[in-house]
Amino acid sequence: MLKIFNTLTKKKEEFIPVEEGKAKIYVCGPTVYNFFHIGNARPFITYDIVRKYLEFLGYDVTYVMNLTDIDDKIINRAIEEKISTEEVAEKYTAEFFKDIDELRIKRADVYPKATDHIKEMIQMVETLIEKGFAYESKGDVYFNIPQNKEYGKLSGKILEELQASERTATGSGKKNDLDFTLWKSAKPNEPAWESPWGKGRPGWHLECSAMSTKYLGETFDIHGGGTDLVFPHHENEIAQSECTFGKQFVNYWMHNGMLNLNDEKMSKSLGNFFTTREVLGKFLGESVRMLMIQKHYRSPIAYSFERLEEAQSSVERITSTYKRGLEKLNGNLEGGDEVFAQRIEQFKEGMNDDFNTAKGMSIVFEAVKEVNILLSKLNLNETEKNILVGEIKFIEKTDKIFDVILKKEEEGGGKFGEVMKILIKLRKKLRAKKDWELSDYLRDELEKINILIQDTPNGTKWDIKK
Repeated sequence: MLKIFNTLTKKKEEFIPVEEGKAKIYVCGPTVYNFFHIGNARPFITYDIVRKYLEFLGYDVTYVMNLTDIDDKIINRAIEEKISTEEVAEKYTAEFFKDIDELRIKRADVYPKATDHIKEMIQMVETLIEKGFAYESKGDVYFNIPQNKEYGKLSGKILEELQASERTATGSGKKNDLDFTLWKSAKPNEPAWESPWGKGRPGWHLECSAMSTKYLGETFDIHGGGTDLVFPHHENEIAQSECTFGKQFVNYWMHNGMLNLNDEKMSKSLGNFFTTREVLGKFLGESVRMLMIQKHYRSPIAYSFERLEEAQSSVERITSTYKRGLEKLNGNLEGGDEVFAQRIEQFKEGMNDDFNTAKGMSIVFEAVKEVNILLSKLNLNETEKNILVGEIKFIEKTDKIFDVILKKEEEGGGKFGEVMKILIKLRKKLRAKKDWELSDYLRDELEKINILIQDTPNGTKWDIKK
């Protein structure tokens, strides 16, 4: 029985989907104005594993992740780069997909863009005004928080305390300090759309409510994101959605812990971050996944290159063991059903406890240990061979969720290949000395002539860009 810690109720609850046999998930995606940082990679990987585990359990999963393609940050980036907001969004959306592919993240079923759903957002605002939950002021539309008696139920924040800590800016047009913006009136030289309140654009909170309910229904199963989104973003989503439709918005709210650098949350606003692209220049996507998997998703993770190197060693160990086991069996995986079934039950016991990947991965490592013991023997009897088959099948099956086993890499040959071997040995020495600057320079210069270098736990590989 799968149990999920629900931020809304502050306890673990049995997962009972809205529609039997189906699971509908919405995850807050990127604002596409830059490369996403490695802290953002955590929710993307976390909910990728949630999705894959639900599929493993037999659920028909619909997975939606939004792309915020209009925002103050996008507008500012467009001004900096002297291009349109559409070009900024297209550029960094493409880069987003490159990075999630490297992280072995399965593409969502739908990636709705904010600018494609202005109609649905306007309709929600109109409904909220009609019901008395929103009001227009000087072309802006605000959500009237005191009208929603349940406001604060996700974050646990008390309305009176929030109001006491807030002050309304003079001339803001708000009736109440905390009222948040549903629709922003147009500013000079900014993208804007026609609305009943004049030209403008939607507020960030509104975008997620309109797009999630369009593709998943007025009530759906799981909404995911980082703990930093609990308030105000997710709190505001609940308020506007439930006031619009008059029913519960989401049944299970999931929030992953932060990735910390020097005991401080990694974020662009603090300037203490590495982009995922930078990290993938030094480590494989599988190693990044392993770093995230080895902790429960609700726990914080201390980020460092040293921890990534440890994760990379774990990836190497699993990959090497799995491939040697297959080789020992000549690829024949017949039998081993009892061992396989026992391992799967152990794995499910861990993962059913609020998607506890740390427990799940510990079972995988137990299987790896058993395989290594068997591989140390010259000859295996039928019982031992049967155990080996079961363990290898288990490692293979669970990797469809964890995605940390490396694919086979092809190496080049001939005189050119010999020259590449010399360059690769040089890079290895540089990396051993932690001379990242010169190592990266060598890799980047080779890429300029269409030679791609990739550092893997099984050594550095190279290929010619097609």
